[in-house]
Amino acid sequence: MAKNKTIQVEGREIVIITQQQDDYISLTDIAKHKNEEATGLVISHWLSTRYTVEFMGLWEQIHNPDFNVTEFRNIKNDAGSNGYVLSSKQWITKTNAIGITSKTGRYGGGTFAHRDIAFEFASWISASFKLYLIKEFQRLKKEETDRLQLEWNLQRTLAKVNYHIHTDAIKENLIPQEITKQQASFVYANEADLLNVALFGITAKEWRDDNADKSGNIRDYATLE
Repeated sequence: MAKNKTIQVEGREIVIITQQQDDYISLTDIAKHKNEEATGLVISHWLSTRYTVEFMGLWEQIHNPDFNVTEFRNIKNDAGSNGYVLSSKQWITKTNAIGITSKTGRYGGGTFAHRDIAFEFASWISASFKLYLIKEFQRLKKEETDRLQLEWNLQRTLAKVNYHIHTDAIKENLIPQEITKQQASFVYANEADLLNVALFGITAKEWRDDNADKSGNIRDYATLE
């Protein structure tokens, strides 16, 4: 299980979880900026407005093929009327929504929403809070991208180093000393391709034939594994 991520926005810790391979931001943490003790009520008030319902419905229709459009229309007709209150649980249950989710647990529990929706909620809370939230979220994503790039470069370097260690070992231990230089090149090439097939499932020539648009060789695109 991936560890929850956090960012700091105007002195508040905002939890971010990964769901469906995307980032979901805690509405509960954002709501604390408006009312520390009644976060659920703050979220319900926002959900109950007609503008929010229309926005949420459009988002779900774009991203969710199983969205219950009939129930959405019923909610939309009631939204904004006096006394109407819509909770996140009702929205999820009635419409089969995926943009908002609820998590239980002492740490990291609460209501979470896809970043598109969370930014809209933050705007309703405070324009400045929304801006700082976006900035901190972008900073987090840049750090993640930089770290992945560093890991990829490290994996590429290790793959190349290991490959040369293996081929040098072949050259030193498997090629008889008494054969000619030309004969040695054939043995070396065959053993190198044996390594390629063992490690990558394909010879160097087969890889080049299948990847004519790429520069370098199979090792340049290898992962650490």
